Amino acid sequence: MNKRLSHVVAEARAQDRPLLNGWMMTPEPAVLEAMAGHGWDCVTLDLQHGQIDLTQARTLARTAFGLGVPLLARPAWNDVAMISRLLDDGFEGIICPMINSAEDARRLAAAAHYAPRGERSFGPVRARVAFGADYWKEASDNLLILAMIETREALAALPEIIAVDGISGVYVGPADLSLTMIGQPTGEPNDPAVIAAVDDIRQRVQQAGRFAAVHNLTVDHTMKMASNGWDMVTGPSDIALLANASVEAVSRIKV
Repeated sequence: MNKRLSHVVAEARAQDRPLLNGWMMTPEPAVLEAMAGHGWDCVTLDLQHGQIDLTQARTLARTAFGLGVPLLARPAWNDVAMISRLLDDGFEGIICPMINSAEDARRLAAAAHYAPRGERSFGPVRARVAFGADYWKEASDNLLILAMIETREALAALPEIIAVDGISGVYVGPADLSLTMIGQPTGEPNDPAVIAAVDDIRQRVQQAGRFAAVHNLTVDHTMKMASNGWDMVTGPSDIALLANASVEAVSRIKV
Protein backbone atom coordinates (compact mmCIF):
# COMPACT_ATOMS: atom_id res chain seq x y z
CA MET A 1 0.00 0.00 0.00
CA ASN A 2 1.34 3.41 -0.96
CA LYS A 3 2.03 5.84 1.88
CA ARG A 4 1.84 9.60 1.56
CA LEU A 5 5.00 11.38 2.60
CA SER A 6 3.05 13.32 5.23
CA HIS A 7 1.96 10.04 6.84
CA VAL A 8 5.54 8.80 7.03
CA VAL A 9 6.68 12.09 8.58
CA ALA A 10 3.91 11.81 11.19
CA GLU A 11 4.84 8.19 11.97
CA ALA A 12 8.50 9.10 12.53
CA ARG A 13 7.51 11.95 14.84
CA ALA A 14 5.18 9.69 16.79
CA GLN A 15 8.09 7.28 17.26
CA ASP A 16 10.35 10.18 18.31
CA ARG A 17 12.93 9.50 15.62
CA PRO A 18 14.16 11.25 12.49
CA LEU A 19 12.91 10.31 9.07
CA LEU A 20 15.50 8.15 7.30
CA ASN A 21 15.88 9.32 3.72
CA GLY A 22 17.59 7.30 1.01
CA TRP A 23 19.47 9.12 -1.76
CA MET A 24 19.41 7.93 -5.34
CA MET A 25 21.67 9.26 -8.09
CA THR A 26 21.24 6.55 -10.72
CA PRO A 27 18.19 6.25 -13.02
CA GLU A 28 17.82 2.47 -12.86
CA PRO A 29 14.48 1.21 -11.41
CA ALA A 30 16.19 -2.01 -10.29
CA VAL A 31 18.32 0.04 -7.90
CA LEU A 32 15.21 1.56 -6.35
CA GLU A 33 13.67 -1.90 -6.10
CA ALA A 34 16.82 -3.17 -4.38
CA MET A 35 16.69 -0.34 -1.81
CA ALA A 36 12.95 -0.26 -1.20
CA GLY A 37 12.55 -3.26 1.06
CA HIS A 38 15.14 -2.31 3.66
CA GLY A 39 13.31 0.25 5.75
CA TRP A 40 14.08 3.63 4.18
CA ASP A 41 11.20 5.93 5.10
CA CYS A 42 11.48 7.75 1.79
CA VAL A 43 13.90 8.21 -1.08
CA THR A 44 15.13 11.37 -2.81
CA LEU A 45 16.06 11.40 -6.49
CA ASP A 46 18.98 13.71 -7.22
CA LEU A 47 18.41 15.60 -10.48
CA GLN A 48 21.08 18.17 -9.64
CA HIS A 49 24.28 16.14 -9.27
CA GLY A 50 22.93 12.68 -10.09
CA GLN A 51 22.41 11.10 -13.53
CA ILE A 52 18.60 11.27 -13.50
CA ASP A 53 16.59 13.37 -15.94
CA LEU A 54 12.89 14.27 -15.82
CA THR A 55 11.76 11.36 -18.00
CA GLN A 56 13.70 8.87 -15.90
CA ALA A 57 12.37 10.49 -12.72
CA ARG A 58 8.80 9.88 -13.93
CA THR A 59 9.59 6.20 -14.51
CA LEU A 60 11.11 5.94 -11.04
CA ALA A 61 8.03 7.63 -9.57
CA ARG A 62 5.87 4.87 -11.01
CA THR A 63 8.25 2.25 -9.65
CA ALA A 64 8.24 3.86 -6.20
CA PHE A 65 4.46 4.05 -6.15
CA GLY A 66 4.24 0.31 -6.79
CA LEU A 67 6.74 -0.31 -3.99
CA GLY A 68 4.97 2.01 -1.51
CA VAL A 69 7.97 4.33 -1.14
CA PRO A 70 7.33 8.10 -0.89
CA LEU A 71 9.59 10.08 -3.21
CA LEU A 72 11.25 13.47 -2.95
CA ALA A 73 13.34 15.11 -5.62
CA ARG A 74 16.21 17.55 -5.71
CA PRO A 75 15.74 19.57 -8.91
CA ALA A 76 18.75 20.97 -10.71
CA TRP A 77 17.88 24.49 -9.58
CA ASN A 78 15.10 26.72 -8.27
CA ASP A 79 13.32 26.39 -11.59
CA VAL A 80 9.52 26.67 -11.70
CA ALA A 81 9.19 24.48 -14.80
CA MET A 82 11.20 21.59 -13.36
CA ILE A 83 9.59 21.81 -9.92
CA SER A 84 6.10 21.88 -11.46
CA ARG A 85 6.82 18.83 -13.59
CA LEU A 86 8.17 16.87 -10.63
CA LEU A 87 5.11 17.64 -8.51
CA ASP A 88 2.77 16.85 -11.40
CA ASP A 89 4.55 13.50 -11.69
CA GLY A 90 3.64 12.66 -8.08
CA PHE A 91 6.68 13.72 -6.08
CA GLU A 92 5.63 14.94 -2.65
CA GLY A 93 8.87 16.50 -1.50
CA ILE A 94 11.20 19.04 -3.08
CA ILE A 95 14.72 19.71 -1.79
CA CYS A 96 15.66 22.87 -3.65
CA PRO A 97 19.32 23.88 -3.96
CA MET A 98 20.88 27.28 -3.31
CA ILE A 99 18.05 29.12 -1.58
CA ASN A 100 19.96 32.21 -0.48
CA SER A 101 17.22 34.74 0.29
CA ALA A 102 13.59 35.17 1.19
CA GLU A 103 12.92 36.00 -2.46
CA ASP A 104 14.44 32.65 -3.51
CA ALA A 105 12.23 30.94 -0.93
CA ARG A 106 9.12 32.77 -2.15
CA ARG A 107 9.88 31.66 -5.71
CA LEU A 108 10.16 28.05 -4.53
CA ALA A 109 6.94 28.23 -2.51
CA ALA A 110 5.06 29.82 -5.40
CA ALA A 111 6.12 26.98 -7.71
CA ALA A 112 5.08 24.32 -5.19
CA HIS A 113 1.59 25.44 -4.16
CA TYR A 114 -1.66 26.09 -5.99
CA ALA A 115 -3.45 29.43 -5.71
CA PRO A 116 -4.21 31.25 -3.52
CA ARG A 117 -1.15 30.04 -1.58
CA GLY A 118 1.13 29.93 -4.60
CA GLU A 119 1.27 30.06 -8.38
CA ARG A 120 1.51 26.40 -9.35
CA SER A 121 -0.24 25.77 -12.64
CA PHE A 122 -3.01 23.18 -12.55
CA GLY A 123 -2.26 19.97 -14.43
CA PRO A 124 -1.37 17.13 -12.01
CA VAL A 125 -1.77 14.40 -14.63
CA ARG A 126 0.18 11.62 -12.97
CA ALA A 127 -0.31 12.90 -9.41
CA ARG A 128 -4.08 12.74 -9.93
CA VAL A 129 -3.81 9.12 -11.08
CA ALA A 130 -1.64 8.27 -8.08
CA PHE A 131 -3.54 10.18 -5.39
CA GLY A 132 -7.05 10.70 -6.73
CA ALA A 133 -9.14 13.33 -8.47
CA ASP A 134 -9.15 15.58 -5.40
CA TYR A 135 -5.36 15.62 -5.22
CA TRP A 136 -5.23 19.38 -5.78
CA LYS A 137 -7.41 20.10 -2.74
CA GLU A 138 -4.97 18.58 -0.26
CA ALA A 139 -1.72 18.70 -2.23
CA SER A 140 -0.16 21.36 0.00
CA ASP A 141 -0.96 19.36 3.15
CA ASN A 142 1.12 16.47 1.85
CA LEU A 143 4.10 18.37 0.46
CA LEU A 144 7.49 18.72 2.14
CA ILE A 145 9.16 21.77 0.61
CA LEU A 146 12.73 22.18 1.86
CA ALA A 147 15.05 25.08 1.11
CA MET A 148 18.69 24.04 0.91
CA ILE A 149 20.93 26.13 3.17
CA GLU A 150 24.38 26.02 1.59
CA THR A 151 25.97 29.48 1.73
CA ARG A 152 26.90 32.37 4.01
CA GLU A 153 24.11 34.35 2.37
CA ALA A 154 21.58 31.69 3.28
CA LEU A 155 22.84 31.62 6.87
CA ALA A 156 22.35 35.36 7.16
CA ALA A 157 18.88 35.16 5.64
CA LEU A 158 17.76 32.05 7.54
CA PRO A 159 15.05 33.74 9.68
CA GLU A 160 13.49 35.32 6.60
CA ILE A 161 13.71 32.09 4.56
CA ILE A 162 11.92 29.94 7.13
CA ALA A 163 9.29 32.62 7.66
CA VAL A 164 8.08 32.27 4.05
CA ASP A 165 4.64 30.67 3.84
CA GLY A 166 4.81 27.41 1.92
CA ILE A 167 8.34 26.50 2.99
CA SER A 168 8.24 23.45 5.28
CA GLY A 169 11.80 23.85 6.52
CA VAL A 170 15.39 23.49 5.42
CA TYR A 171 17.84 20.91 4.16
CA VAL A 172 21.47 21.58 5.07
CA GLY A 173 24.05 20.92 2.36
CA PRO A 174 27.31 20.71 4.35
CA ALA A 175 29.68 20.54 1.36
CA ASP A 176 28.68 23.86 -0.19
CA LEU A 177 28.21 25.43 3.23
CA SER A 178 31.74 24.53 4.30
CA LEU A 179 33.06 25.67 0.90
CA THR A 180 31.62 29.15 1.43
CA MET A 181 32.64 29.30 5.09
CA ILE A 182 36.18 27.88 5.08
CA GLY A 183 37.05 27.36 1.41
CA GLN A 184 36.89 23.57 1.65
CA PRO A 185 33.92 21.47 0.44
CA THR A 186 33.55 18.97 3.27
CA GLY A 187 30.48 16.75 3.03
CA GLU A 188 30.80 15.78 6.69
CA PRO A 189 32.37 18.83 8.37
CA ASN A 190 35.11 18.60 10.98
CA ASP A 191 35.80 22.33 11.23
CA PRO A 192 34.39 23.65 14.54
CA ALA A 193 32.88 26.77 12.95
CA VAL A 194 31.01 24.75 10.32
CA ILE A 195 29.87 22.14 12.84
CA ALA A 196 28.54 24.92 15.06
CA ALA A 197 26.79 26.60 12.12
CA VAL A 198 25.09 23.37 11.06
CA ASP A 199 23.74 22.70 14.55
CA ASP A 200 22.72 26.33 14.95
CA ILE A 201 20.64 26.03 11.77
CA ARG A 202 18.87 22.99 13.20
CA GLN A 203 18.09 24.69 16.48
CA ARG A 204 16.80 27.91 14.93
CA VAL A 205 14.66 26.11 12.38
CA GLN A 206 13.08 23.80 14.94
CA GLN A 207 12.51 26.66 17.37
CA ALA A 208 10.54 28.33 14.58
CA GLY A 209 8.42 25.18 14.27
CA ARG A 210 9.86 24.18 10.91
CA PHE A 211 11.39 20.93 9.61
CA ALA A 212 15.18 20.46 9.77
CA ALA A 213 17.00 17.95 7.55
CA VAL A 214 20.66 17.30 6.83
CA HIS A 215 22.71 15.56 4.14
CA ASN A 216 25.27 12.87 5.06
CA LEU A 217 27.77 10.75 3.17
CA THR A 218 28.40 7.82 5.51
CA VAL A 219 26.45 5.55 7.82
CA ASP A 220 28.42 6.68 10.87
CA HIS A 221 27.74 10.35 10.25
CA THR A 222 24.08 9.65 9.52
CA MET A 223 23.81 7.91 12.89
CA LYS A 224 25.55 10.84 14.59
CA MET A 225 23.13 13.35 13.07
CA ALA A 226 20.17 11.10 13.90
CA SER A 227 21.16 11.28 17.56
CA ASN A 228 21.48 15.08 17.39
CA GLY A 229 17.78 15.74 17.00
CA TRP A 230 17.29 16.32 13.27
CA ASP A 231 13.84 15.76 11.77
CA MET A 232 15.30 13.95 8.75
CA VAL A 233 18.70 12.47 8.03
CA THR A 234 19.86 11.31 4.63
CA GLY A 235 22.02 8.22 4.41
CA PRO A 236 24.72 7.33 1.87
CA SER A 237 23.68 7.50 -1.77
CA ASP A 238 23.02 4.44 -3.89
CA ILE A 239 26.41 4.93 -5.58
CA ALA A 240 28.18 5.20 -2.22
CA LEU A 241 26.45 2.10 -0.90
CA LEU A 242 27.44 0.13 -4.00
CA ALA A 243 31.03 1.40 -3.91
CA ASN A 244 31.40 0.60 -0.22
CA ALA A 245 30.00 -2.90 -0.71
CA SER A 246 32.35 -3.41 -3.66
CA VAL A 247 35.39 -2.29 -1.64
CA GLU A 248 34.48 -4.66 1.18
CA ALA A 249 33.89 -7.59 -1.17
CA VAL A 250 37.18 -7.12 -3.01
CA SER A 251 39.16 -6.63 0.19
CA ARG A 252 37.76 -9.84 1.65
CA ILE A 253 38.07 -11.96 -1.48
CA LYS A 254 41.36 -10.68 -2.85
CA VAL A 255 43.72 -11.64 -0.06
